Amino acid sequence: MDGAAEELELVFDPLPSDALIELVRDNVISASLARTGIADWHPVGFFLKSRRGEWLGGLTGYIWGGWLHVNFLWVSEALRGRRNGTRLMDAAEAMAKQRGAFAATLETHTHQAPEFYAKRGYTVFGRIDDYPPGHAKLFLSKRLLHDA
Repeated sequence: MDGAAEELELVFDPLPSDALIELVRDNVISASLARTGIADWHPVGFFLKSRRGEWLGGLTGYIWGGWLHVNFLWVSEALRGRRNGTRLMDAAEAMAKQRGAFAATLETHTHQAPEFYAKRGYTVFGRIDDYPPGHAKLFLSKRLLHDA
């Protein structure tokens, strides 16, 4: 393959298949592992399921390079304020510490309960205003304390 751009078809797919998403993700991860020499990468996924089999919350992310990165945290509106988000974050942070992580990072928005993360010790290190208009995107991090 010579990589000539004019020989490649550019395809727009607003709903790519899981296989295409995994192709891109796995190749980005592989390149990062190869270029840094840090191969200790672990996916993180904790979920809340009712007795009836309903999925009512979850947290996804990964651990790599000594960091936990939380991609998404969601709890069903009806179950918020009952420590379910705390349970999910506690589980992810505990797993990260077990895997040797020393810090955690995530992104959120001002309309997505940033005070929840502040109570957990996360601090804002970056902000993009008007994302979306009238709100802001926040970048947060936290040092993970290891038990003695």
